[in-house]
Amino acid sequence: MASSRTSSTATKTKAPDDLVAPVVKKPHIYYGSLEEKERERLAKGESGILGKEGLKAGIEAGNINITSGEVFEIEEHISERQAEVLAEFERRKRARQINVSTDDSEVKACLRALGEPITLFGEGPAERRERLRNILSVVGTDALKKTKKDDEKSKKSKEEYQQTWYHEGPNSLKVARLWIANYSLPRAMKRLEEARLHKEIPETTRTSQMQELHKSLRSLNNFCSQIGDDRPISYCHFSPNSKMLATACWSGLCKLWSVPDCNPLHTLRGHNTNVGAIVFHPKSTVSLDQKDVNLASCAADGSVKLWSLDSDEPVADIEGHTVRVARVMWHPSGRFLGTTCYDRSWRLWDLEAQEEILHQEGHSMGVYDIAFHQDGSLAGTGGLDAFGRVWDLRTGRCIMFLEGHLKEIYGINFSPNGYHIATGSGDNTCKVWDLRQRRCVYTIPAHQNLVTGVKFEPIHGNFLLTGAYDNTAKIWTHPGWSPLKTLAGHEGKVMGLDISSDGQLIATCSYDRTFKLWMAE
Repeated sequence: MASSRTSSTATKTKAPDDLVAPVVKKPHIYYGSLEEKERERLAKGESGILGKEGLKAGIEAGNINITSGEVFEIEEHISERQAEVLAEFERRKRARQINVSTDDSEVKACLRALGEPITLFGEGPAERRERLRNILSVVGTDALKKTKKDDEKSKKSKEEYQQTWYHEGPNSLKVARLWIANYSLPRAMKRLEEARLHKEIPETTRTSQMQELHKSLRSLNNFCSQIGDDRPISYCHFSPNSKMLATACWSGLCKLWSVPDCNPLHTLRGHNTNVGAIVFHPKSTVSLDQKDVNLASCAADGSVKLWSLDSDEPVADIEGHTVRVARVMWHPSGRFLGTTCYDRSWRLWDLEAQEEILHQEGHSMGVYDIAFHQDGSLAGTGGLDAFGRVWDLRTGRCIMFLEGHLKEIYGINFSPNGYHIATGSGDNTCKVWDLRQRRCVYTIPAHQNLVTGVKFEPIHGNFLLTGAYDNTAKIWTHPGWSPLKTLAGHEGKVMGLDISSDGQLIATCSYDRTFKLWMAE
C-alpha cells in the first residue's frame, strides 16, 4: 500500500515539469514564387485548405471571387483630377511644338481670325504670342487654316457678288449711247487741241496770268445781297449768258433774278415742298427760244418739272420718281437730263424721245449729286454711302470708284481740263481725283462743317470754289489747292453756290434766306 502511494505521489510531483511551454514552430519564409512549392504539394496529394473542398467552401462563403474572363481596366478608373493633369501636360507639350509668328500684326490677324480679342489690357507682344500659342494648342492649328479657307471663300463670294452684271436695255438706250459717243468725241478732240495750244504759251506768261488771276480773286467782295424768300434757299444757278440767276427755295418756289442788280424777274410756282435744285438748259438765253424748255427743277416729293422763260407754270412734269429727288443736271448737249434719287439710283431722261432711257443703280444708299463731263462722255455721281462713281455714258460701265471720304458726298464737279474731279463731303473735306491716275491726288481740309457744294471755274478750271455749313465759301488755287479767299458774310449755312459762265461772278445762297453775289473790285 505504501509503495503505491509513493508512486502516485511521485507522479503527482512530476506533473508541474510536464507543463513546460511548447516549442514555437518557426514559419518558413519563401523567397520568389510559390508556384513550384504549390505544384509539389498538389503532386503529393496534399489538399489542405487549398484543396478542392476548401476552394469550394471559400467560393460559397464569398471570400473567393471567380470571374468569367472579365478584365479590370485601371486607366478607366483614374480620377478626374489625374485626367486633367495629364491633359494639361499634353496641351503644354503641343504648345511647345507650335510655331507662332514674331510679327505682332500677324499675331493679331490670327487672333482676329479665331474670334479672339486681338489684345487684352496690359498685354504686350510676347504675352499675345503666348496666348495665341495656348489657344492653338487647344483648338489645333487646323482651326486657323480652316478660318483662312473660310475667309478666302467669303472673299470669293463677295467678289462674285460685286461682279458687274448686265441686263438688256431698250433700243432707245443704244441709240442714245451712240449719239453721245458721236457728240463727245469731237468735243474731246477740241479740248485736247486747246490744251496743246495752252502748253505752247511760255511758262513766264502763264505764271504772270495766274498771278493776276489770284490777285483779282483775293480782291473779291460782296457787292449784292438779296433776301430771296421766307424759307431757306437751297440752290442757285447762273444762266449761260450770266445775266440771270435762278434760286430754289424750301417754300416750293423757284425765282429768277436779274444780274447784277438782283431784281426779281419771275416766280415759278409748281412745287408743293422743298425744292432741291433748279438748273438752266445749256443753251438757254443763248440760242434757245423762251417758249422752249429752259429750266428743270426737282423737289423732295419726287417731282421733276420743266419750265420755260415766258410762263410761271411748268411746261411739263417728269414722272417716275417715288421718293426724294436731290439734284437735277442737264447733259452738256441739252438733250438729256440726269436726276439723282434717294432710291439708290440715278436716271437719265431723253427729252427728245420723252422717255427714261437709263435707270442706273450702283450706290448702297441714296444718290445725292450728279455732274457731267464737259465733253458729255462721262457722268459723276456722289452718294450718301460716302462713295462716288464715274460712269461712261457711251458704254454704261463704271470706270472709276471714288473711295476715301468718311461721310456722305454732297457735291461733285468735273474740271474743264477734263481729268480732275472734285468731291465735297460731310467729313468737312474736299477731295480732288485724277481720272488719268484713277486715284485721289489731294485732300483739302476745306471747312469746319460739312461741305455742301464744289465748283470749278468753268472756262479753264483755274480755281475751285467750295461752300459749307460753317457759313462760308472758299476759293482754292488750281493746281496747288492753297486757300486764296474766304467769302464770309452769310449768317447761316451756305447751301448752294455757282460761278458764272464768264468766270466773273460768284453766287452763294444760304439757310439765312439770302443769296449773295461776289465780284472782284
